[in-house]
Amino acid sequence: MALRACGLIIFRRRLIPKVDNDSIEFLLLQASNGIHHWTPPKGHVDPGENDLETALRETREEAGIEAHQLTIVEGFRKELNYVAWQKPKTVIYWLAEVKDYDVEIRLSNEHQAYRWLGLDEACQLAEFKEMKAALQEGHHFLCSTVA
Repeated sequence: MALRACGLIIFRRRLIPKVDNDSIEFLLLQASNGIHHWTPPKGHVDPGENDLETALRETREEAGIEAHQLTIVEGFRKELNYVAWQKPKTVIYWLAEVKDYDVEIRLSNEHQAYRWLGLDEACQLAEFKEMKAALQEGHHFLCSTVA
């Protein structure tokens, strides 16, 4: 059976006079272990939790962002399936916008750095094709819907 994890693709919109595709920045966290990969906050589902509860808890634990500081974007849910540490893994992501552009990020010991990045830079850091595709699909979804 695949390991199951859930997370949030967190974004903010730069405060510039013209809102366009380049105004969206994604939050990526750099893992402290392994190859120090960059991903949005995510983690394994605990017993008794539903998927979205897991995503919100992991975001609080890994980035210090509380649920009340976020707006979950309706209509976007992305499931990734891949092999990690020689085991099948399923990760469910939702899009979430921070309500405060300057929200404080407080990393757990699971991560050593964070960055807010435009789509191209985020995809370069993300490395894994599944994560790149999730970021691209999230960006496309945000750009094709009225904010």
